[in-house]
Amino acid sequence: MNIKRILNSYYRKYNSQQSSRDPVWNLQFAKSNSEKELLAFVVSCYSYGNIVQINNFIKKFINLANGNVLKFIMEFDPDEFCTNDNFCYRFNTEKDFVDLILSIKYIVLKYGSLKSLFLKHYNESDVNILNALDKFTSEIRSTVRYSKSFEYLIPVVSKKSTCKRLNLFLRWMVRKDSIDTGIWSREVDKSKLIIPVDTHVYKVSRNLGLVSRKSCDIKFAVELTEKLKSFDPLDPVKYDFALCHIGVDKILL
Repeated sequence: MNIKRILNSYYRKYNSQQSSRDPVWNLQFAKSNSEKELLAFVVSCYSYGNIVQINNFIKKFINLANGNVLKFIMEFDPDEFCTNDNFCYRFNTEKDFVDLILSIKYIVLKYGSLKSLFLKHYNESDVNILNALDKFTSEIRSTVRYSKSFEYLIPVVSKKSTCKRLNLFLRWMVRKDSIDTGIWSREVDKSKLIIPVDTHVYKVSRNLGLVSRKSCDIKFAVELTEKLKSFDPLDPVKYDFALCHIGVDKILL
């Protein structure tokens, strides 16, 4: 089995908006790159569970923001937050949602953007983005008095999580193709990204023999990324979308 040829084939197949249902398509509702960055972060934080449920929650959020996520976040006042909708989502409470919006607002007021905060910790000499990501999320979490469920919403690398949703956010920001936005591509090297590992990516990569490790943790994500570098050293995470949707679509390889 020529795994590189198979992965490249499925990368081409899925590299279009018509190829699948996926939370990333919600980013098309953003009117500018600065708004797209903020929307992408919120979308990524809630990108767990059923795709339909994810998209329904994000559409509810966009409607709450009247289509202007940047304005909503920067004018957000928790004391005036009142809605007929329930902004709980699976493991996460409405307070988690409020804390997330407040933490993003705080970071934007302090640094100007999420990108500026990430670049504060990003070092081109690092082998990958994990050190920067750990400090990035730790600083975001330090802005609010968060609950245990908020920790699930924004995990940290040091807890050994795969940090799937955070790595997904970085993929959207750094890579540039028909799926990913590339709005951080000038500042962050895409070869340093770590593949976002969910259940589908885990199972497909194990079935293909790409990873020997059994534990689904950050070490698994690093090992898989290093293997994918043998297929494309400059852009190993390009295969993430294909690996995920091979699993979602239950394609037998």
